[in-house]
Amino acid sequence: MLVLTRKPGEKIKIGDDIVISVLDVGKGNVRIGIDAPRNITVMRDELFQRILQENVESSKRTSGDVLEASKLLRQKLSQEEE
Repeated sequence: MLVLTRKPGEKIKIGDDIVISVLDVGKGNVRIGIDAPRNITVMRDELFQRILQENVESSKRTSGDVLEASKLLRQKLSQEEE
């Protein structure tokens, strides 16, 4: 891991297309701005971890879960047709 010290207003460049700007340094936090191409996903790590966990949980679903969901959907659709 590369560790850098930056002051507000200073920037870090990653490759040709990504620029990280230090916007503000406060009590216990740092505000940064990230300028990256639209095709690069940028998200907070805690959000990424939550999505990853939800994907793991959804992959644990069994065929019984899918069959039950299918039955419920059919019931709902038949009720709407009535």
